[in-house]
Amino acid sequence: MKKSFQLKAAFLFAFALLVSSFTFAQQKPMASPRDSVSGTAAGSTITINYGSPSVKGRKIWGGLEAYGKVWRAGANEATTFTTTKAIKVEGKPLAAGTYGFFLIPEENGTWTVIFNKVAKQWGAFKYDDKEDALRVTVKTKAAPMHERLTYTVDSKSFCMFWDKIVVPVSVK
Repeated sequence: MKKSFQLKAAFLFAFALLVSSFTFAQQKPMASPRDSVSGTAAGSTITINYGSPSVKGRKIWGGLEAYGKVWRAGANEATTFTTTKAIKVEGKPLAAGTYGFFLIPEENGTWTVIFNKVAKQWGAFKYDDKEDALRVTVKTKAAPMHERLTYTVDSKSFCMFWDKIVVPVSVK
């Protein structure tokens, strides 16, 4: 009788393990997975960590992301921007450190780029402009369609690509 009970218990445990492994395997991927990019610009290592949403047939600019409002420049947690050395962004100084990175999209294509001293934030819900370390403006450009939001870093700039827009930001 004891052996029968042990056999049933072992069978039940194996069955539960099998069911739970199928459950975890069937989970959908995140809608806006975290991603990051690093590169060297102006002698500094720049790292951008962001949530990468997809267009999914939606109107992004002036739709999902409103013109004239601070946007987290990604999805979920605010995007963070880290520079290991002091750099110049669009000709203005930015000290080494990690910043919350935000954008203000504008319909005319002149967007505000914001580096905020509060790096860890959920979205832009508690964004406070009094904590801004630097604000610059840039001109967006038309780009081929990018379904998923991505960033790039090269020796002279970093760029955000999403939908049919690129936001280039020069670094020296």
